[in-house]
Amino acid sequence: MIARVLKLSRPPLLALSLAASASAASPAPTSWMPSGLPAAPASGPVLCQRDYLTPEQGREVLEQAKKHFADAATWNAYADHVRLRIQQGARLAPWPQRTPLNPTVLSRRIYDGYTVENVTLETVPGYFLAGNLYRPSHTSATFPVMLVTHGHTPRVEKPADYDTHGRFHPDKQRLCASLARLGVVTLVIDMFGYGDSILQVGQDAHRQPFSLTIQTWDSIRSIDFLLSLPGADPKRVGVTGESGGGTQDFLLAALDDRVTLSAPVVMVSAHFFGGCPCESGLPIHRSADHFANNALIAALAAPRSMLVVSDGKDWTSSVPVVEYPFLQHIYRLYGAVGNVANAHFPEEGHDYGRSKREAVYRFVAERFGLDASAVKDTSGAIDESPVSVESADSMHAFSRAHPLPSNALHGATAVENALRDLQQE
Repeated sequence: MIARVLKLSRPPLLALSLAASASAASPAPTSWMPSGLPAAPASGPVLCQRDYLTPEQGREVLEQAKKHFADAATWNAYADHVRLRIQQGARLAPWPQRTPLNPTVLSRRIYDGYTVENVTLETVPGYFLAGNLYRPSHTSATFPVMLVTHGHTPRVEKPADYDTHGRFHPDKQRLCASLARLGVVTLVIDMFGYGDSILQVGQDAHRQPFSLTIQTWDSIRSIDFLLSLPGADPKRVGVTGESGGGTQDFLLAALDDRVTLSAPVVMVSAHFFGGCPCESGLPIHRSADHFANNALIAALAAPRSMLVVSDGKDWTSSVPVVEYPFLQHIYRLYGAVGNVANAHFPEEGHDYGRSKREAVYRFVAERFGLDASAVKDTSGAIDESPVSVESADSMHAFSRAHPLPSNALHGATAVENALRDLQQE
């Protein structure tokens, strides 16, 4: 199949492409980094995985970064350079051609204040990203859009496991449906090797480094789809996800300047770099001339709106005293410290539970100018009880009635080869 290039009216990532040539000519120094860290490579990149730094080292990195990046010009130069290195490390340089998404939107269900449909997007010729599209029952002439990415869940061993798997998880449904009831058209998508993509690549494909590449590309193409919907407001484009989905969140916000709001949940850390190859299996964090822990990557969203959600029982426990003050420092360089916030839950753990969702609803409503009463009861408390939790059977994009297309690729290697074909200049 010959891939056609989809012409976009507004090329996203324009700022990055302009920055790339400048950064390549004059690499940003890393002399600001503190001593005592793992040795830097003499040349080329290096993997930074899991607890690559100790908490103390992570804290010191951010303290030194605050001292070095004392003005917006210094930070902007380094930020542009880091974006290029992330793109290269993720194996997305050059950017693949954008081919037609050929979206399918099927099986509309009507609920209290929102609807749900099953979606597929052909993000790479022959590879079909699946998801669910949640829409308000009544939309205004223009509306905000939101991408939701999910974190890791146990393997599917039997059909019933799908009901708590990936995008089908009840908490994910409550999040997406409530955002729709708030007035946000919301798309939730599969990780690679999760959900419907298991039919094409199997579950083991997720634990391969290519998952970082394709998930980042899927996120970018999902924003293409959301902004193609008639009435989508390009000034109100959000992304949120927890854990591994939080990594997808801040990588997308770093690389795609169309994102105007991000809400990474239980993932922003100065010392923990991600425990799955889909987060840290490719050299996005460090090379001979750049270093960026996940707090530095999250800061690349500045000065756009960002809510960092953290808890007391994982690697985000120090966010209020370590990562958040650093983010405030970077936002202050733009005169936009009011655009970043932290919702911390010291007694909670690693999830996207109700209290965390409520914090996101409030932030989205405030930043997107929405009426929060749409998700509140008569007492003024946020109420998710109108949400109908579906079975995974009704949410699958592919079924006997809607089988995989005849041109569907099979296996992660085939998908990777198709993506590489889109990078041929």
